[in-house]
Amino acid sequence: MARIAPPPETPAREPAQPPVGKDVRASRPYLFSRGPILSLVRRALSICALVALDVIGLALGIYLALVIRQVVAGDGDIFWGLLWREGPAEWLKFAAPITVLVFAQAGLYRHRELRPGFGRILACLIVVALIVLAFGIGTGYDFSTSGLIPTSVLVSAVAIGLLRAAYESISLELMRAAGIRRRVVLVGRAESLVPLRSSLVAARGGLGYEFVGVVAPDEVPGFRLLGSRAELPLVLDRVRPDELILTEADFDERTVLEVVEQAHRHGIKVRLAPDTTELLVQRGEYVPGQGAPLFELRPPVLTGWDWAVKRGFDLLLSTLALVIGLPLWLLLAAAVKLDSRGPVFFVDRRIGVGEREFGMLKFRTMVADAPHRQPALEAENEAGGALFKIRDDPRITRVGRLLRRFSLDETPQMVNVLKGEMSLVGPRPLPLRDYRLLEDWHRARYRVLPGMTGLWQISGRSGLSFDDLVRLDFTYLENWSIWLDISILVKTIPAVVTRRGAF
Repeated sequence: MARIAPPPETPAREPAQPPVGKDVRASRPYLFSRGPILSLVRRALSICALVALDVIGLALGIYLALVIRQVVAGDGDIFWGLLWREGPAEWLKFAAPITVLVFAQAGLYRHRELRPGFGRILACLIVVALIVLAFGIGTGYDFSTSGLIPTSVLVSAVAIGLLRAAYESISLELMRAAGIRRRVVLVGRAESLVPLRSSLVAARGGLGYEFVGVVAPDEVPGFRLLGSRAELPLVLDRVRPDELILTEADFDERTVLEVVEQAHRHGIKVRLAPDTTELLVQRGEYVPGQGAPLFELRPPVLTGWDWAVKRGFDLLLSTLALVIGLPLWLLLAAAVKLDSRGPVFFVDRRIGVGEREFGMLKFRTMVADAPHRQPALEAENEAGGALFKIRDDPRITRVGRLLRRFSLDETPQMVNVLKGEMSLVGPRPLPLRDYRLLEDWHRARYRVLPGMTGLWQISGRSGLSFDDLVRLDFTYLENWSIWLDISILVKTIPAVVTRRGAF
């Protein structure tokens, strides 16, 4: 599939202010707005219910396995108290949390449509049984019969499977009885939307769809026409659907990217009726049981455990760096002050998460009136796209050149990290001038906190085109892990020392 090529000329734009509380990628609105909080509460209740059912099913399975053992052994005393004095109560205390952890790792607490079935439950319980067996052997426990554990696994799998099936059926019927449906807007052309609707209506699993209308170039039989493709942002503001389903084959790649970006900006879930899109296919996740094959495109928002791990990592390392590096930074501050007139720090206005402006701290490396001199230097810009770079910028001071040589001018941004405005690793925040030159498909880089370093810094930096740099941001967003952050931090040191691609 061909890569997206930007047009030769990109018109300037003013900084966009996204609707407050809607953008699924903005940290504070996402965490504290009403929609995500209600969604989080529903997910928490669902997970708690499933965990409770799993533990009950596990206890029931162990109990029934013990009953079967007693019956096979010819012992008529199968009362609860006698059985559980033999030690299985202690097994459950150990096996229950292990079972929950293994189930969570296997995706058994995911959203309804994505949860695996009985086969995964049985496989997970086999893993739990092996862990319990290893623990028992290691602690010298005397297993009186060899068949108890296999029987417990099989009976527990059946019990948990039945309890989960009952939960799914009852909860789904209650939601249907309460009239809870998914409000959907379809985007595409008539020849694609009519069969798509038929497939979705025919689906038996999950909640039903309420088709609010379509966004299409012309009237579509059986649908309410909400507007044209160009009017999509206004349509989403007006009807506020739960989901947007896009027929990708009806649009080129650039338009698909723009539609997904606009929907995510409004906090609306996007599902794609394939084809595929090069820049988004890694975020696509097949959603079974929908009648038509749909792929949900999830913006990589760092929330929950991922957010806690990344934020804790940032706070720990930045605090240590501030304490250890304080003497060096005092010397650097004195050098900046003595070298040229002006303040020690430069507050650079940048665009951060959710496309919101913040002040990024740096040691001043240029003369005090450097921003006012930049318009006169635009013709000498050596970077392409939404970047301004001059290899021998005449505004840089002597100390500033040394600080830039080893990226020491960036170290005060540890304060921004502590304030929650930046992260140690993430997409590099752009100045206001560069931000105004961005295209819509570039804006996915604002889904997470900007970083002090990132893939830009270890992959050639100024030697790459701006579109390639944005693709590196996409790669980071779609593949984030704490180990990726650690790897980037480690690789940043040689990249800075060797000045690979930097100026």
